[in-house]
Amino acid sequence: MPPPADVARFLSRDTIFDRVRLLDADPRALRAFAGTGLAVDVTVPNADVPRLAASRASALRWVRASVAPYAEATNVSRVLVGDEVISQANRTLLLSLVPAMRNLHAALAAVLPPSPRRREIIKVSTPHSLGILAASTPPSAGRFHDGYDTAVVKPLLGFLRATGAPFMVNAYPFYGGLTNDTLDYALFRVNDGVTDNATGLLYANMLDAQLDAVHSAMRRLGFGDVDVVVSGTGWPSAGEYWEVGAGADLARDYNKNAIRHLGSGVGTPLMPNRTFELSIFSLFDENLKPGPVSERNFGLYHADMTPVYDAGILTAPQEIVGTKVTPAPAPALAPAADGRRRWCVPKPAADEVALQVNIDFVCGQGGIDCGAIRAGGSCYDPNNVQAHAAFAMNLYFQSNGQHEFDCDFGQTGVITTVDPSYKSCKFT
Repeated sequence: MPPPADVARFLSRDTIFDRVRLLDADPRALRAFAGTGLAVDVTVPNADVPRLAASRASALRWVRASVAPYAEATNVSRVLVGDEVISQANRTLLLSLVPAMRNLHAALAAVLPPSPRRREIIKVSTPHSLGILAASTPPSAGRFHDGYDTAVVKPLLGFLRATGAPFMVNAYPFYGGLTNDTLDYALFRVNDGVTDNATGLLYANMLDAQLDAVHSAMRRLGFGDVDVVVSGTGWPSAGEYWEVGAGADLARDYNKNAIRHLGSGVGTPLMPNRTFELSIFSLFDENLKPGPVSERNFGLYHADMTPVYDAGILTAPQEIVGTKVTPAPAPALAPAADGRRRWCVPKPAADEVALQVNIDFVCGQGGIDCGAIRAGGSCYDPNNVQAHAAFAMNLYFQSNGQHEFDCDFGQTGVITTVDPSYKSCKFT
């Protein structure tokens, strides 16, 4: 896969996207998006949800380790608790969802209160699959599964309303029981549409019908005012012979039309005159994902940054090498006025927990050798977090081209022109 910093520059400079959804809270990715202006949603793994539900202290620790070191430099907008938790056949996980969300919301308020840069508490939500619906046809009949609605979904919707967070849904017409007769309906092409006889409303595309089914289910519980966000939608560029509609041209048409339609302000028949936030799944193909061929081919790009097809996401013509998109390089930091070199070191008051996170992050990178700060190494002494972090942070800064953002480290790093080398330890 390309380095996260290259991906972040490409998305922020060369595409129409203004938000990225991470399926984890990887420090390298969070650092890469520092200074880009892109809003970033981070995700709590499903396996961590019960632990965060059981203890407010666990939620505080997670926020301090996974969000706080990056939240000022990177525009962390939301914390998503798990992925499609309600659709999992796991009662413990299911009943832990809302308590975990409440604990994380409280932890975020305690650790990262509103500031001049971040005017409100980071929102907490969770993405759902359409499997949470017991009925979705016609859209006006949409309802949640019995048992889910009162035990989990209603408290969840109450939390979202109280905190101003959206209800997030993954909606994929490709998985909507496609036939050759319904393909045009799914792809936003000209078709006869489908009428909801209960309301008399005509649906010209399947995505509108799916979103209105979700809205109907929410309204049935008294929460029709909670905002709906499309946390994931997309179309595969390849599939098995029996998978109707899989193909690059159809994927191009679906994604272009979905972006155009949901961003047009037209809305849906039950939610008219509004623009929807949507995330396209996904940026890259996933060659190791199990399942049918389609599962590995939802990406807009191959791992070498070769576009799978023209998705209409670029803001301007790009430099092309063959068919590979080459993001414009970030400018290196200008040399000091007197020509002296620059090094990256921790700020004097930097928290030791955050510095240890920096060490773990740098020394976990492929191609970066932290042997000098391990026992017996030339920079092991003095054996303290501040000294080891200085070596690791500077090593990362020098290895990545000495860009200013490479010394941010969640605002724990600072660039200096004073050589921090000591004793037998020589900083590069």
